[in-house]
Amino acid sequence: MTKDAILGAIRRGLKRGPLPADQQAMLGGRLATHPRHLIPARSRLPRPDQVALFIHNVEKEFGTVERVPDLAAIPAALSGYLAAQNLPSRFVMAPHPELREIPWASRPLLEFEQRRAEGTDQVSLQHGYAAVAETGTLMLPSAPDRPTTLNLLVETEVVVLRASRIVGPYEDAWDLLRAEGKDTRSGGFMPRNIMFVTGPSRSADIEQTLELGAHGPRRLHILLIDDDPAALPMGDAPVAPPIAIPGGPPAPGD
Repeated sequence: MTKDAILGAIRRGLKRGPLPADQQAMLGGRLATHPRHLIPARSRLPRPDQVALFIHNVEKEFGTVERVPDLAAIPAALSGYLAAQNLPSRFVMAPHPELREIPWASRPLLEFEQRRAEGTDQVSLQHGYAAVAETGTLMLPSAPDRPTTLNLLVETEVVVLRASRIVGPYEDAWDLLRAEGKDTRSGGFMPRNIMFVTGPSRSADIEQTLELGAHGPRRLHILLIDDDPAALPMGDAPVAPPIAIPGGPPAPGD
């Protein structure tokens, strides 16, 4: 059934025709401008605090985070995590170009296949598109190089995420997707599926007892690449050299 047929059926049910031109213009403007609602102040923080808030919220929801300096550090970090959890060194990996760039040869005992997950896979390595500090949530749009099954079928999901892709509120994450996800065929930006993942899967539906892995991964581990100097902890952030202002007092050390 086409969109026009669906909307026509709705109009018949409401016993009215198409909207008047002024109402169509109003709705079109609202869709084009993406107005924001109330945004919690906790998401409007300096970059180091924003990333710290994301990590805090992930850990609060039973996930874990390890910060690494670059892609080259991923094999050692992943190998260490799998060994600490007594997990096999074999995993299924998203066929994403960035994950393919990782120097896996530095840890030859790690074995992986690039494909969608299957029910027998224990560990997956997913590419993190973006994350929301406000709630410690990963944004994982589906794509051929980011299969959704990696988020659902395994016991342990590991996600590689860049600190530069952590935003404050959900609205900023949607802005990223709109700006970067243009589809030339439809003119839109929406992928087939978008998953928002906050910690490992859990449920307390039965007798109010929390059960991890109820309908998805039992563990969620994030390897956070510190690629944003402005987001480093204050003690680790590079210090800018003093700047002398013309006509003002000399900079320290002058």
